[in-house]
Amino acid sequence: MDLIDVFPRRLHMLRFRIGQAYLWRDGADLTLIDAGDIESAAAIEDAVRGLGLAPARIGRIVLTHGHRDHYGAAQELADRHGAEIVAHRLDAPVIRGELPVPEPELLDWERPLYENELTVPDAPPTRVDREVDGGEVLPFGGGARVVHAPGHTPGSIALHLPRHGVLFTGDTVAEAGEVMLGVFNVDRAQAQDTFRRLAALEARTVCFGHGDPLTEDAAQVMRAAAAGA
Repeated sequence: MDLIDVFPRRLHMLRFRIGQAYLWRDGADLTLIDAGDIESAAAIEDAVRGLGLAPARIGRIVLTHGHRDHYGAAQELADRHGAEIVAHRLDAPVIRGELPVPEPELLDWERPLYENELTVPDAPPTRVDREVDGGEVLPFGGGARVVHAPGHTPGSIALHLPRHGVLFTGDTVAEAGEVMLGVFNVDRAQAQDTFRRLAALEARTVCFGHGDPLTEDAAQVMRAAAAGA
């Protein structure tokens, strides 16, 4: 796993073999956005300690959606450190193991990528302590607004931190040499509409579920990419 500073002493990206998570710091209080796969817990804890911080200060784990590479380690970390797990109510039954993961509508070029995605180990049934709908403001980053972002999954969410100009898109948007609509969507048209709504937030820094964060001309790049999606 690679640890990458997005903002030193504020925001860090934890990059795994497939996908990534983010660590937001409010002083010593920590919020994890997504949690990698089931094998990621120890690496996340080591990264936190490497920053001179205590994993026990992870107060919440916000899951952008119910895919195995995003919530696999959430239960282990929450059990160990007492963190609250937050997810949208539409994806919560999938995360808890009560419903199957909805099948995506794959384009032909997405199929080999999807086969690689399936090499990620299955995630265990994971509790959700707080279900959100969108519009809630979570107590980190000066107020993190939950944005319902359906299309990739029915209960995908984004997180917008207006005070810092930061947007976490989950897998609705990705970066792979260029900013693009994310892959493996259950409803591509809905995901395209969500992409346009997220671009309209005009964030200065955009953090994706896959690919490098966008830190320069972010609003302009997002608008152009959403228009062409």
